[in-house]
Amino acid sequence: MSNAVNRFLGGSPLAVAVKLVIISLLVGVVLSALGMTPLGLVQGVIDFFARLWELGFDALGQFGDWLILGATLVIPVWLVMRIFDRGRGS
Repeated sequence: MSNAVNRFLGGSPLAVAVKLVIISLLVGVVLSALGMTPLGLVQGVIDFFARLWELGFDALGQFGDWLILGATLVIPVWLVMRIFDRGRGS
């Protein structure tokens, strides 16, 4: 069972916990520098879905814009992570 847990987490629980703490700290520093707070971030997500609901189908165009905007950051980061993971796994 321990092997299944390690496989699910991507490593030992302690190592994964340490990595997540370090990454969370770094992301927290960046978001803090941008003036964001945890409550503000949660409120932004809630407001996003509220606006999406209120705007109805007109919001789908803006949703597409947001999707493309987010993808411009997410896809390259994902690709780099996959490339580095492949190099490490071989």
